[in-house]
Amino acid sequence: MNLWKLGLVPAFYSLSWTGFAASATFDPVAYLDDVKYLASPAMKGRATGSPELEKAAAFIATRFQGFGLKPADGKSFYQAFEVTTNARLGRANRFRYVQNGRTTTLSFPEDFVPFNFSSAGKFSGPVVFVGYGITAPEYNYDDYAGIDVKGKVVLMLQHEPQEFDEKSVFEGKNFTQHMQYSSKASNAKIHGAAGVILIKDRANHRNEPDKLEPFGSTAGPANAGIAFLQVEEAKVDGWFTDAGKSLDTLMAAIDETLKPQSFAFPNSMTVDVTLDLERAVKTVHNVAGYLPGETDEYVVIGAHYDHLGLGEQYSLAPSLVGTIHPGADDNASGTAGVIELAREISAEPKQKRGVLFVAFAGEELGLLGSSFYVTHPDYPLAKAVTMINLDMIGRIRNDMVYVGGAGTGSTLRSVLDRVTPKYGMHLDYSETSGYGSSDHMEFVSKQVPVLFFFSGLHSDYHKPSDTWDKIDAPEATKLLRLVADVADNLRDAADRPLFVRIAPTTHGEGAVGSSSAVSGYGPYFGSVPDFGEGTNGVKFSDVTPGSPAAKAGLKADDVMVEFDGKPIQNLYDFTYALRAKMPGDAVRVKVLRAGKPFEVTVTLSQRR
Repeated sequence: MNLWKLGLVPAFYSLSWTGFAASATFDPVAYLDDVKYLASPAMKGRATGSPELEKAAAFIATRFQGFGLKPADGKSFYQAFEVTTNARLGRANRFRYVQNGRTTTLSFPEDFVPFNFSSAGKFSGPVVFVGYGITAPEYNYDDYAGIDVKGKVVLMLQHEPQEFDEKSVFEGKNFTQHMQYSSKASNAKIHGAAGVILIKDRANHRNEPDKLEPFGSTAGPANAGIAFLQVEEAKVDGWFTDAGKSLDTLMAAIDETLKPQSFAFPNSMTVDVTLDLERAVKTVHNVAGYLPGETDEYVVIGAHYDHLGLGEQYSLAPSLVGTIHPGADDNASGTAGVIELAREISAEPKQKRGVLFVAFAGEELGLLGSSFYVTHPDYPLAKAVTMINLDMIGRIRNDMVYVGGAGTGSTLRSVLDRVTPKYGMHLDYSETSGYGSSDHMEFVSKQVPVLFFFSGLHSDYHKPSDTWDKIDAPEATKLLRLVADVADNLRDAADRPLFVRIAPTTHGEGAVGSSSAVSGYGPYFGSVPDFGEGTNGVKFSDVTPGSPAAKAGLKADDVMVEFDGKPIQNLYDFTYALRAKMPGDAVRVKVLRAGKPFEVTVTLSQRR
């Protein structure tokens, strides 16, 4: 509803009002200098938990202090919280197997390597071949059908059946979500396997080397809850021969018939594995400075200042993992924008409402900094009139900027419609709900209206080629003038925007992590996950009104630990279990509410 056209907007808003921000002189050179510094080789990609991220935090805090901002908590510009960093390989990785009474030890890391999302520890036992490790009821295919793997080690292939058959129900070369390692891990865990050994499907890739994937380069949960490693296919050929089988023949049979060829190896064949992975817990910091207003209400302006470091699991240039991913657009551009806005707005006369400027850490690992902030706010969130998030604003093309969340506040769209023509920019409002994979989403879950400014994805996203020289500083600072004008409107308006809840277009539960999601698949449940750490299960930051979850009585802060009788340890488990269901299915769900178990039946519906 356009309140301006209905005459319901306070008289303060008028088309002749220009405000301080409209005449502010944002400096493209100063802006670009900040981007250059944050994205410089010396910052090594600003990985969360790295010394370089802490150096960036000190840089931002010094700027805030220089502008005369107050430490957000009255004492320090830093808000400390702990994160679990990406796994590192320890020294005690071992793999040996017994075949016909003879013990063979594989070399590490030449012959085998665990995946970064694997559980650490020891596992041993007999081995069962489970084809591609896929259970796909929608395709009438199940590698686990008719075979017991409880307490056993499963050996499986990469990818999925009929890889080069364009008519395959598995979509041929396009692949489905079943080929994802996280899906294979969740499925093995659901079936009770003690551990997973993955080998390449060499029969379909004769011209490719039998090369193990680099450790740390694979997307997945922080800890999948099951041991998961890769072994060179040549090292297990003898296992099939001794069992009277041929791996090539088995793969050909699966492709031809789409019937599983799973079998248990002889009891004389056992493995004994130790996986040594180290996950350090480090203290990192959000950086926050406050500009007081005449009242205790305020606008939040934020951006995440972390990036990928040397790439690791979220790099979109796997062959360049280990190379600095500078993150100039993602998100030195937004961070420099917050700094510029703090410089300009701090020079304005005091207005009715204050401004809280926040640089978040841990966004690339799953919105960790903003998730922590909204549960430990320096100022009451009920006093936050709007959160403005800047993420990737440095490469505006044709004056087009994408704006998310305009529907979450009753007056936000009318403010934008009035302000935007002054700056010659075009705003795309295709995403109005405020849900998405950046920090504003955490504020939506706490019923704070949001605006998310974003200049769009590009071919350098999450790659070493996202460098400062590709930033269009004049266009970015033009957007900052627009944002400052919007902020001034929100700060001095007679009435604050009312929060409007809009169902997320991808329904939340499909979004895993920050870059690996396959969203919008399967039936609708209606939860929005909390991406914070330290939860065994899936915590809901919100439950969409009218959704299946809400109708069943589930609420924000519930922690799902079981879905349809299957244990849920992380968001990947939930996503996998949900995709196996159909609209109309009634599913028993167990959650912890204030630490106590609570069970409901959720009737899933069609995605809208």
